[in-house]
This record gives sequence, structure tokens and C-alpha cells, in this order.
Amino acid sequence: MCIILPFNVNAQKINWLTFEEAIELNKANPKKIFIDVYTDWCGWCTKMDQTTFTDSEVVEYMNENFYPVKLNAEQQEPIEYNGYTFKFIPQGRRGAHQLAASLLQGKMSYPSYVFMNEEEKLITILPGYMKAPEFITILEFIGSDSFLSMPFEEFKNKNTDTIKQ
Repeated sequence: MCIILPFNVNAQKINWLTFEEAIELNKANPKKIFIDVYTDWCGWCTKMDQTTFTDSEVVEYMNENFYPVKLNAEQQEPIEYNGYTFKFIPQGRRGAHQLAASLLQGKMSYPSYVFMNEEEKLITILPGYMKAPEFITILEFIGSDSFLSMPFEEFKNKNTDTIKQ
């Protein structure tokens, strides 16, 4: 007897949330918040989705240690946060969502990743595509709070065994 199982039977995925969902969950069970700021037309954003964000180590660490958020920088729907309504502002042929502009401090580059602590304060903003080995090291650096006590290069050098070449 031959049993054929689908290739992705045990495939894990990042449990993406909306910004509002992450903020609400953070109230009851504080965790760091990771925000992937992307656009539909961004090729490198798609590549992150297809490669890095499907890596099993990234998926597991992200789901365990962060509230992962997908935020389309050009979404039309308003977002309520801290008593303010963030809206889409048309500009030329496109435009940008005010929340994305605020989180990225006006540096509208895609993809960009925003890390916030449990108190919803900015830790850092990182732009650009990253391969899984580099990205997991960054997740561990921030997720473990090592960023509070050492520079990234020192952390990276101490943890070279976790970096896949």
C-alpha cells in the first residue's frame, strides 16, 4: 500500500496579524511586535514572503517570540491607534498610509521591518530583503533582549554556530 502525502502537510506558517490584533493581544500577553511594511508591487517583499518568511526556523521563532504584523503601506483602510485615526494619503499615482509613514519615520522603503517592544516603543527599523540565516540572527538578537546589552556584531560573533552558511 502506498500513501502519498502532500508536500506541505506539516508546513508551518507565520501567524500574521493585523496591527490592531497585535496591539490587542499585547495588552493581555505582552510580547515584542514585528511589523513587515510592504506594498503589493514590491518584488523584494514577495521574495521575503516566498523564502525567508517560509523558513521553518524563522516561522517558529517569529510565532513564539513576536506578534507578527503585515502592514500594507498603501492600504486604504484607516487604523485606530492611541486615540488617532491613521489614514491613506493619496500622492501622485500611489500614496502611503499614515501609520506606515509614522512607523518608518518617513523613510518609505520596501520591504522594511519595524520592531517594537512590549510597551509598543520602537526598538529599530531595518530595510531591505534578508536571507533566512541573517534574518533569524536579527530575530534572536532582538527577541532575546541582547540588543539591550551588546552591539549586533558582538552578538553575531558569539552566535556564529546558529548562522547557516
